[in-house]
Amino acid sequence: MEREDTGKLMIVDNEDADDTCSTIVLHNEDHTLGNVLRHMLIKNKDVEFAGYSVPHPSENKINLRIQTYEKPCLTVLCKALDDTCKACDHILDVIDKAEKEFDEMD
Repeated sequence: MEREDTGKLMIVDNEDADDTCSTIVLHNEDHTLGNVLRHMLIKNKDVEFAGYSVPHPSENKINLRIQTYEKPCLTVLCKALDDTCKACDHILDVIDKAEKEFDEMD
């Protein structure tokens, strides 16, 4: 049933050979990344459905389900990951700027 296991990420085989509907298992992740990715995916107009679940509290993994209208799921997942990195970089820049402004007040 499992198709590709790259250590951190595993793509679960789809009964249809359709790449617009996939379940992806992310190992060593929890609600923190799951909810952020779900949010970024839902914002994408190419995504029909995005959701995640934690199979069991003692398992340190999440199942991410993605359904798209036409684009491959891995394409929209990569975009969601890129968007997440850009958002994190922006937050760090804002914090650094505020810290410098605060330090200059002395």
